[in-house]
Amino acid sequence: MHLKAMKCNHYCLVVSLADVEVFSKPEAQASFEALFHSFDGDATFQYFKSFRRVRINFTNALTAAEARVRLHKSDFNGKELRLHFAQSVHIGSPRLEPPKPDKQFLISPPASPPVGWEQAQDAMPVINYDLLCAISKLGPGEKYELHSGTSTTPSVVVHVCEKDQESSNSEEDEGRSPRPKIIQTRRPDYTPAVLQ
Repeated sequence: MHLKAMKCNHYCLVVSLADVEVFSKPEAQASFEALFHSFDGDATFQYFKSFRRVRINFTNALTAAEARVRLHKSDFNGKELRLHFAQSVHIGSPRLEPPKPDKQFLISPPASPPVGWEQAQDAMPVINYDLLCAISKLGPGEKYELHSGTSTTPSVVVHVCEKDQESSNSEEDEGRSPRPKIIQTRRPDYTPAVLQ
């Protein structure tokens, strides 16, 4: 029975039953099975009492479809039968296939580069000899205008420091005013809470 059920995976119906007598009484079970044996004499049944479901395995898809069309929402012992296909019918492989490789470059980040893509070679760095020459001519205290301003844009000017910071310790420190000391805020005095 299990081997046949495995072979007929695509030809199975699942029946939802409100009538619990089918799971406990053999005569109710026989009349239930007779409904489906009228469509397929070789149909097999698997009963799932705790789920109130019966799986019916047919030998071909046409008999399973015909049984579902005729018996869905029909009455059995005063209760309604609901029939559903156990699995959807797959054309080709039942597994999920990966996307076609021609669209993979749209994924961010791409799993693989698009067809025909080649890595670009890094270009040689451009050396601006005019800029290097102008920088070498600069001396301490001079300025150099990199970009002259217009009515809508500012000018860019480089000012060269007069001295290194290491050598300008004593003279500049004397001319500057000392930094103000940061005074910490005093914590307010503790007053015990009034008991209520």
